[in-house]
Order: sequence, then structure tokens, then C-alpha cells
Amino acid sequence: MTPRIWAALLLALCASVLLALVIGPVSLSLGDVYGAIVGTADSQAIAIVRTIRLPRIVMAVLVGAGLSASGVALQTTMRNPLAEPYLLGVSGGAAVGAVLVTAAGLLHPAAVELAAFSGAVAAVLLVIAVAHASGARSSSPALVMAGVVIGAFANAAILVVLSGAPAGAVRDALWWMMGSLSGATWSGTAWLALVVSVSFAGLWLLAREIDVLSLGSDAAAALGVDVDRATRRVFIVAALLAAATVASAGLIGFVGLVVPAIVRALGARSTRATLVAAAVAGAALLVGADVVARTIRSPAELPLGAVTALVGVPFFLARMRHVA
Repeated sequence: MTPRIWAALLLALCASVLLALVIGPVSLSLGDVYGAIVGTADSQAIAIVRTIRLPRIVMAVLVGAGLSASGVALQTTMRNPLAEPYLLGVSGGAAVGAVLVTAAGLLHPAAVELAAFSGAVAAVLLVIAVAHASGARSSSPALVMAGVVIGAFANAAILVVLSGAPAGAVRDALWWMMGSLSGATWSGTAWLALVVSVSFAGLWLLAREIDVLSLGSDAAAALGVDVDRATRRVFIVAALLAAATVASAGLIGFVGLVVPAIVRALGARSTRATLVAAAVAGAALLVGADVVARTIRSPAELPLGAVTALVGVPFFLARMRHVA
């Protein structure tokens, strides 16, 4: 990627952040935003910027970067441009955990996040176990098929739980499943930042193995890489990265599909360069999508997952046609 492309990506992220700070039910000028940050503005502006908009922006950056980096790792390792984190059962497991606690009346954000993350981790471990039991060990096709099966089972479990839940619990569960950043807090973003940072570092350290795996299993084995072990490690780290984002913001699909394809089209080649470029582009995309979600029908708010799907579904169909 050329320096101009990197500058354009950073400029897009900065522009989306500025828009997210000034646009909303209460419009603020750049001077108001600056004053709120340094503490010289009025109390209303300070509360809006520091308590509502900044935590939401930071969470959008972390979720977008995490989903995009996870998508890069999975697509490269599996040599499949249509692979994305939610294809592998992560979203289904997280949704089951969140729906269970919501149906039980435990609506505290920390409880929902913990249950969603636990469900996602359980789904990841179950996918690996199913793939191993199939006799294919940890090959990419086996992991994909196991993820699809676990995802279908999770959807059935959600329907069973919601069928007997109170109307209020069903509404809360469905809203979480549609994805939203409305519940962003500084404590929640701190937890997510820790998990995203550690997981991203893990993918960075695995980048050379991912580059070799992109050559194909036979070529990777000939170069001395344990294909099954390397694939399993990348899968676990990428899935846990996606699990953390799902636990914090609900189901926000297609970001991990769209962004890696965009940065590769812009010239990213090595895994490390693609990871960084995708993290920046994914953060810019999700911050912008969140601005659309909370302003297009203000004061009402659209589900963020619906906004990303409106962009992602046509892109997915176009990519599928190209791949076919």
C-alpha cells in the first residue's frame, strides 16, 4: 500500500470520529467539542461528549477494528474470501448466552456481556471438538462446516428460549441481537480494549504462519508448518477476538467480510499490513455506520447490525458472484 492510501485511511477514520462527535440529537460545533474535552464548555456539552459520544466512538473503533482483523485472519488462513467471523458459530454461541440471561431477567450490561462472551467461547471450543471428531482434525473446511452446524443449533436454542420468555425479555434480547452501541460505557470499552489489544497482538505474532497457510496446506506443510496446529491457533485467536466484540455490541455482521476485501483491493498484501489497514478501515466504517444508525431517524435509533447488513449483503452477493 502506498503512503497516500495509508493517509486516506487515517483521514477517513478522523473524519468519521469528528462527525460522530458533532452530529446527534443535540448538534455541537467543533469548538463545543474541544471545550467539552478540555473541560471549558458548559455542563451539558461536557456530559454529551464525555459520557455519551466518546465512549460510543471508542467502542465503535474497537469493534470495527476487531471484527476486521478477525476477518483478515480467517479469510487468509482458510483461503476463502467469503469467510467471516460469524460464519464459525461465534455469533450463535454469544447470542445463546445473552438470550439466556436476558430471558432470566438479568439485564445488567455486565451480566449480558459475560454471558455472551462465555457462550461464544463455548461455541468456539465446540466447533473445534466437532471438527476433530469428524476425523478431519482442524482443517479449514471442517471448521467451517462445524461452525455452520453449531450456528444452526444455536439459532434453534434461541427460538426455544424466547418462545417461553416474557414479552419484555424477548424485546430486549432481539434488540441486543440486532447490534447496538447505545450501552457503551468507559468500563465496558476498557475491558474490550484489553481483549482486542491482546488478541490483535496474538494475530500479529501468528502473521508469518498465516502468510504460509495462505499458500495452501500442501505448500505450508512442505515449508515445515504444522498445518492443523497453526490453523487451530489462528482460528481460536480470531474467534475470541470476534467473541469480545459480540459480547460488547451484539451481532454486527459483514464488517469482517467487507473490510478485508476493501483493503486488499487498495493494495495490502502481507498479513501484518492487511491487519493494520483493516483495523483502521473497519474502525472508520463502524463509526460512520453508527452515525447513520443514530441520526437517520433521530431521535429513534436504528439497529447497527441492520445498517452494516444493508451495506454487506450486496457486497457479499457481488463477491460470491466474483468468486464463483
